Amino acid sequence: MQTELELLGRLLVAALFTGAIGWERETAHKSAGLRTHVLVGVASCLFVVLGISVSTGFPGGQGSVRIEPFALIQSVAVGIGFLGAGIVRIGNEGKRPQGLTTAASIWAAAAIGLGAGFGKYILVGGATLILLIVLRAVERLEERVLPERHKSRENTQER
Repeated sequence: MQTELELLGRLLVAALFTGAIGWERETAHKSAGLRTHVLVGVASCLFVVLGISVSTGFPGGQGSVRIEPFALIQSVAVGIGFLGAGIVRIGNEGKRPQGLTTAASIWAAAAIGLGAGFGKYILVGGATLILLIVLRAVERLEERVLPERHKSRENTQER
């Protein structure tokens, strides 16, 4: 059984990794930034940590209350989808949707929080690194490889 201090450490790991994603979104001047991503990641982690605590903390020992990890993951993933839906909006004149990447980054922050809650630090650290590369480097690559698409995206955002 983990101590509450160990479980608190998982919350801090979730805050650190999701904070990195949130900082990237913040510096890109997106609608959901550092605070939103950290809140989502820490809350997702807290659902897992509470599930672990509850399943092992009742009289009768381990197994008296059982959590289903897949159900927990699914519940958080679906719930965060509703939050992400609030970020996505249709661009001017019914053109391209906007906010999809930020909504997806919030969904990813929830997954990082879940992973941290389960103690999968290397996995969530690697996922965070991959997401940061995708959010920063892929955009620069798109600018070079697909300049006309990037230009039309800028024009849509300026209106």
